Amino acid sequence: MAPLPGHRVGIEDCRVLNLGANDYLGLGGDLELHQAFYATLAESGSLAERGLAACASRLLSGNHPAYAAMEGLLEEVYGPGRKALVLNSGYHANIGILPALVGRGDLILSDRLNHASLLDGIRLSRAKWIRYRHGDMAHLKALLTTWCPSARRVFIVTESIFSMDGDRADLPALVELKRAFNAQLYVDEAHAVGVRGPRGLGLCEETGTLADIDILVGTFGKALASVGAYVVSGAVVHDYLVNAMRPLIFTTALPPVVLNWSRHVFLRVLDAGPCRERLAANTALFREELARGNLPVPGDTHIVPLIVGADHAAVALSERLMRHGFLAPPIRPPTVAEGTARVRFSIGARMDATELLGLARLVVNLQGGAA
Repeated sequence: MAPLPGHRVGIEDCRVLNLGANDYLGLGGDLELHQAFYATLAESGSLAERGLAACASRLLSGNHPAYAAMEGLLEEVYGPGRKALVLNSGYHANIGILPALVGRGDLILSDRLNHASLLDGIRLSRAKWIRYRHGDMAHLKALLTTWCPSARRVFIVTESIFSMDGDRADLPALVELKRAFNAQLYVDEAHAVGVRGPRGLGLCEETGTLADIDILVGTFGKALASVGAYVVSGAVVHDYLVNAMRPLIFTTALPPVVLNWSRHVFLRVLDAGPCRERLAANTALFREELARGNLPVPGDTHIVPLIVGADHAAVALSERLMRHGFLAPPIRPPTVAEGTARVRFSIGARMDATELLGLARLVVNLQGGAA
């Protein structure tokens, strides 16, 4: 698939609207943004700015100056007392943080719908772990009451915006619980960074809970149209991760050009309020039209999952949409639970409102049995 501006991709000889990507702000297809970045590279003859290789892990010789620039920017915007650590991917972050920090005698309480990377990290940690019912604060409180007295340390782990259901964690309630039970709160903001909050720092910023999050994971690979991830934490946790986190220690560093692109985009996103407003407007338009057609969808975010149940039904709907010029891949087990296969629509800020309205009406017609 060839990426094109305006949330489109080229497939063979066709141009289709891409509703299966995480490029929520449309920056991946923003030619002006790319050209502006390449212009900065042309002005620099330094491999520290535009180098394509790192050739070693960060703890050996791969910790080039672009890391300090990116991490310094993150620390500046996330606030005093916070330290940032850039990693190669969100998956690397989530499979590395908890195994480095927790172990036997500790307790992890995880939202039932957390991403696979979080679950893999939890399993690798060797701590006791229990899933609480999705978004159910009463269930979480009951588990905390039962298990906290016997645990050495307790970690509550959640996504902020859930990638498959498009709904949100109740972050203020989670903060209250973590305070009441002296727990640590770990929040994965992968699908919220760039699109929520006044500066695009995520749902934690939007809800005023940013300073209360002990471990915050963000990613450059979705709304920021790059690759890599970062963890924001206190200084002690940061320093411990540098010395104990296996996906950091045993992985070749990111190239300077990638980090400088991430920094270039991150700076742009901080001032992208109008773009976030367009995304919110497009999301509301699409969701409201589906609701008018009696197709309720969970959540209230830019991730819009239409749950159809059977695998074959999700595949069939996706194929029909493709024939009309819309790429919306089916999501099936094991990514989601059996019987909850779906077509997930990722709404973008630069999608045309009229086209989105037409898509919503098409989906309503197709689900009503029209060909």
